[in-house]
Amino acid sequence: MRHRVAGRHLNRPTDQRLALYRGLVRDLLLHERIQTTVAKAKEMRGMVDRVITYGKKGTLHHRRLALAYLPDKDVVAKVFSELAPRYAERPGGYTRVLKLAQRPGDGAPMALIELV
Repeated sequence: MRHRVAGRHLNRPTDQRLALYRGLVRDLLLHERIQTTVAKAKEMRGMVDRVITYGKKGTLHHRRLALAYLPDKDVVAKVFSELAPRYAERPGGYTRVLKLAQRPGDGAPMALIELV
């Protein structure tokens, strides 16, 4: 039974799954638009929102929290200097997931996730 088991497991161990999410969040914040599967896109939405909210708060504590999640100083600097002012008036929901055609190789449903 799966009672109270939240989130998608994606057939990966926990450490590999978290590393995958961190890489996807980093790429999305860096390029502002990436193509991935629907399940991965839906699962990483909350993580992206959390990092952008850290940037909006802008304190040293929140910068360190962002660096603990994304150990890439360039991406964190972009979040705090460019993305946070852009979303200053927006109360959340910084990403959009658009469904695309299925992947030709295995038929996985694909999606485009982008910053609003």
